[in-house]
Amino acid sequence: MFDEIDARILTIIQKDARISNAEIARQVGMAPSAIFERIRKLEAQGVIQGYETRLSPRALDLRLLAFVFVRTSKMDGGDTEEILADIPGVQEVHHVAGEDCYLLKVRVADTEALGQLLRERIHTLQSVTSTRSTIVLHTVKETAELPI
Repeated sequence: MFDEIDARILTIIQKDARISNAEIARQVGMAPSAIFERIRKLEAQGVIQGYETRLSPRALDLRLLAFVFVRTSKMDGGDTEEILADIPGVQEVHHVAGEDCYLLKVRVADTEALGQLLRERIHTLQSVTSTRSTIVLHTVKETAELPI
């Protein structure tokens, strides 16, 4: 799928997506045009899925991070995960094995906002039978980087 040079390029751009092709080329020892072509190939193959800007939750007054386990009824028609994914503040939706059906990563302003989200957006879904929330006190590590 990709070679050692592609792996080096991916490692570099995971750390800084705004890095120039010229700087990547300098670090890898290739021409910028070759780096450009390799990156375009990796994008076309779906290895690189996109580029995002990471914003500070604290600066946006989204200081509360919580993980919410959602249990749904056996009669869940399948729309639940799409509805959960569309709720503002829900950053991630994972269909999980075990007693619960979904695990959500949620960022909101405070516990009041979390309660409101649970009451008005999640518990109003017919398929939702219960939720359990875990509030994060301190984050030691949070990254989207993948080991290459």
